[in-house]
Amino acid sequence: MIRFGLRLALATGREAIVRLAIISAAVALGVGLLLTALAGINAVGAQNQRYAWLNSGLVGETAGPKAANPSWWVLRDDYFAAQRIARLDIAATGPDSPVPPGIPRLPAPGEYYVSPALGDLLRSHPPSELADRYPGSRVGKIGDSALPSPDSLLIVVGRTPDELSGMSSADRVASIMTTDPSDCDRCVIGIGADGMSLVLSIVAGALIVPVLILIGTATRLAAARREQRFAAMRLVGATPRQVSVISAVESTVAAVAGTLAGIALFFAFRPAIAQIPFTGERFFGGDLSLGLLDIVPVVVGVPLAAAVVARLALRRVQISPLGVTRRVTPSPPRAWRLVLLAAGVAELLYFVGRQPSSTNGQLIAYMSGFVMIMVGLVVAGPWLTLVGSRLLAARARRGAALIAGRRLADNPHAGFRAVSGLAVALFVTSVATGVMTTIVAERGEPRTGSVLSSALVQSFDTKGGAGGSKARIPAELASIPGVGAVHPVYANPEHEPSRPDWLPGLVPCADLARSPELGRCAPGAEVAYVWHDLLGPRRASNEPPVWAPAPVDAASVEKLPLLSVVVATDGSATAVERSRTVLEAAFPEVNRSPATVADYESDFRRTLVQWQQLANVVIVASLAIAGCSLAVGVAGGITERKRPFSLLRLTGVPIGMLRRVVTLESAVPLVFVALLAIGMGFVAAQLFLTSQLDYTLHAPGLAYYLAVAAGLLASFAIIASTLPLLRRITGPETARNE
Repeated sequence: MIRFGLRLALATGREAIVRLAIISAAVALGVGLLLTALAGINAVGAQNQRYAWLNSGLVGETAGPKAANPSWWVLRDDYFAAQRIARLDIAATGPDSPVPPGIPRLPAPGEYYVSPALGDLLRSHPPSELADRYPGSRVGKIGDSALPSPDSLLIVVGRTPDELSGMSSADRVASIMTTDPSDCDRCVIGIGADGMSLVLSIVAGALIVPVLILIGTATRLAAARREQRFAAMRLVGATPRQVSVISAVESTVAAVAGTLAGIALFFAFRPAIAQIPFTGERFFGGDLSLGLLDIVPVVVGVPLAAAVVARLALRRVQISPLGVTRRVTPSPPRAWRLVLLAAGVAELLYFVGRQPSSTNGQLIAYMSGFVMIMVGLVVAGPWLTLVGSRLLAARARRGAALIAGRRLADNPHAGFRAVSGLAVALFVTSVATGVMTTIVAERGEPRTGSVLSSALVQSFDTKGGAGGSKARIPAELASIPGVGAVHPVYANPEHEPSRPDWLPGLVPCADLARSPELGRCAPGAEVAYVWHDLLGPRRASNEPPVWAPAPVDAASVEKLPLLSVVVATDGSATAVERSRTVLEAAFPEVNRSPATVADYESDFRRTLVQWQQLANVVIVASLAIAGCSLAVGVAGGITERKRPFSLLRLTGVPIGMLRRVVTLESAVPLVFVALLAIGMGFVAAQLFLTSQLDYTLHAPGLAYYLAVAAGLLASFAIIASTLPLLRRITGPETARNE
């Protein structure tokens, strides 16, 4: 039977080869997407592992051998053009001091190592904007083993022990950290690999359902012809088991071919996939790796799933030999099909306020809920199609609407099958858009083009008088093109952290008057209470604040230690970066680098990019798969019904009416299910946001509605593209009895 099944699959004409190719392509797409998701999870873990050593000074004692001569270690963030630079100042205390990975030795005072990406920035920009921040000369590059990404900006600067030991943020490091940050409670540097793995797993689950729908739709191509062939086999003595083997062989051949093609597809596109900054930075090509435990389940599982889906799609071949010609109208679907949808919503609702603490627990909770809703849409689709068909038939005023409504009511399963992939795609799109829109609305867009991105702040730790006096502020700051004013902010000696109404800084009003965009003093005041960066209230309002008066005089204030230095610039990159370089050179012992609010928000911007990239991948892939399913489903439906359509044409029905019938048969379930899918997507997004982030769903912007409208128009265009088949396959010769 297996050999006979192979002959039927490979040597029975063009129709069989086309069907085999379509099913193989569907499986290849599914395998490629699954392998990409698995490789992405591995890549996130590999990237996070290379962050481990940067936590060495933050976690205290580490396991493993300790060096007899620990290194002084100061790790801080620097910024350039809203890009974060990790700067490590290090000083050896002896010949046995530990050496970070990626460099052959510790840099001596006056030397530094840089990552290749930072080296490119140093070469391409004037020294006054970047290179002058780092004393000494470059002695080499940092190797890939220490870099999370090819785009990582990292510098290791050699200093003397005396220079670093007095800094409040200095640590003594006797061994290099090797523990994965996701497994380290005290580690603060990393990318949240568990969270990214959770998201990638949900992405894989969100994509596999549309792929299985596409496989099932492709498998049903020419199903009527194959059922007649199998019935003929039964008439000549074939058993149901033998027929099942033959049908399974066809599906297995396509699944195996598709699996091999999917593996080749993944490796062909792996270099391009590595360039996508899912975590905010690109992967190294080798990070997108696959182990045996990744490949084997996919190689075995996807063909098995394809065979199961194909078996379900062709389950009618098990009928009696005469059953194909004695088919009766199937029983209509019932409202119980909505139960699975309700169960998925109930599961997500249950975890509101009960968020699992572990990544695996969250994966089970949210993944199962989303998949349950997606499967529920597919299960409930025929019932919704039945409801829509009855409404269409009841309100029909033309023959095409009446025929379409009656045909849909006769077999709503077949009518919904063509649009099932699009329903799942719209659900996924709505969830992704709802989550992204809400996160952006709650956390705010990154601040650019305002005082929040143009005011550069150098903050000091006043506990040890680290800021010093006004005399330490370089005079050259004010002469930099684009700098409007330099404002010293003095520490308020009466400030108590437990009193939020007491502002920590003081500034002379005459000095503040030079930059009205930073606020103004109350009338008659000589000195004002201010936030340390002169920007605090601006985070919630764009209006310059009116600062409260302080009962001190300007001469007394200028004797206080500095709390910060605020440089008001015109927002140009040259003014901001040159000012930053001057401040870093003037205060090398300060563990906080000068930064704007936009610099601090660049971390959120990178996180936002991660979610946007993943959401875009899910949306584009889902809609593409759904479009393929729709095209295959409509074309297959026309092919299966070519004889009834041919008989209608012989009775005088014009071809235009038949085209309207086909269009309405696809449009009715498409519209009804699309509305349900979009609504369920927003409900699922709301429950996820409430459970994970305690946010309330925000309405998507115009771009979402345009995308949905474009998707629906594209769907109708796909339906229209299949209509020319009607004229070719419904000629008089099709109606003859064979």
